[in-house]
Amino acid sequence: MADPNYRSHEGYSSLSASSLPGSVPAAADVDSMLLPFQEANLQTFPPSNAHSKLLGSYPSHAGEESTGSRPQNGDESQGGLPRFLRVSTYQPYFDVNTEDVSQRILHSLLLNWGEFMTVTNHNPDLYGPFWICTTLIFVASAFGNFSTYLSNSSSWQFDIGKVNWAAGLFYAYTFLLPLLLYFFLKYINVALGLVQLWCLYGYSLFVFIPVSFIALVPVSVLKWVVVAGAGLISTTFVITSLKMHLGSSEWSFVVIIGLIILQASFALAFKILFFA
Repeated sequence: MADPNYRSHEGYSSLSASSLPGSVPAAADVDSMLLPFQEANLQTFPPSNAHSKLLGSYPSHAGEESTGSRPQNGDESQGGLPRFLRVSTYQPYFDVNTEDVSQRILHSLLLNWGEFMTVTNHNPDLYGPFWICTTLIFVASAFGNFSTYLSNSSSWQFDIGKVNWAAGLFYAYTFLLPLLLYFFLKYINVALGLVQLWCLYGYSLFVFIPVSFIALVPVSVLKWVVVAGAGLISTTFVITSLKMHLGSSEWSFVVIIGLIILQASFALAFKILFFA
């Protein structure tokens, strides 16, 4: 006859695990607490509720304290910094691989006409624009000085000012101009993300890197031709990418003409400052 006061070890363990304070929950309870997948909103800057394309947003500090869970390693290492000062905040914008960057560079050279915005719609990056811009600063300033040496080696001196001009021109073109364009597009009710504009303008600079090599040839006409060709490719790339978002807006013609003038001015400044 079974003792009514008898409790099996299994039942006693279950009761103890659920009733004792400070006890560790069972594995099934942990699984039920896993965060659902949330894709990062890469059109906003900085992102408000996402840390990575592959991970859901982390729980708030209040939630962490109430559940007894430990904060993520990224949050531990960065202490109580505001979100916009955390490295993890900007991680989604650099979450690309070599294949992604190579494909986007090919799009910028018009090898896949007008498909750039479709490819980058859900995953615009800042990795490619940053390194393209930085590479072009060193290439243009170094080759610009070398081009001057080839044209007049007898009285040549290295012009360190070309580095300053290159940094100011290329970083302003890549990050400041899209910022101004973003506010104007918001004014005319054209929905386009700021990060996507940075991505677009950053990749549009790539064509000027190979052109810098060709412009070393000490032939003035050749320099004008290759720089003009680079400006044409860059302008066409930007306009065809933005035109699909402008649609039938009454401002579309004004925007396109303004972009052509700005792109032509950039190509002209590139030629005069570095390969005169």
